Amino acid sequence: MDRWMDGWMDGWMDGWMDGWMDGWMDGCMDACMDGWMDGWMDGWMDGWVGGWVVGWVVGWVGGWVGG
Repeated sequence: MDRWMDGWMDGWMDGWMDGWMDGWMDGCMDACMDGWMDGWMDGWMDGWVGGWVVGWVVGWVGGWVGG
């Protein structure tokens, strides 16, 4: 009886833990990567475009006005 219970508990715990960890890791990685990529791309595009456009306009206007 003990051996059967031990085997059942071990199998149940191992399967549950493996499945839970696999599912959690897969889901988390997918969500994290998607979120990270979205956030990084949005931030990069906003920062790059915003910084470049503002810097270019300010430099161009400053050079034109100063010249």
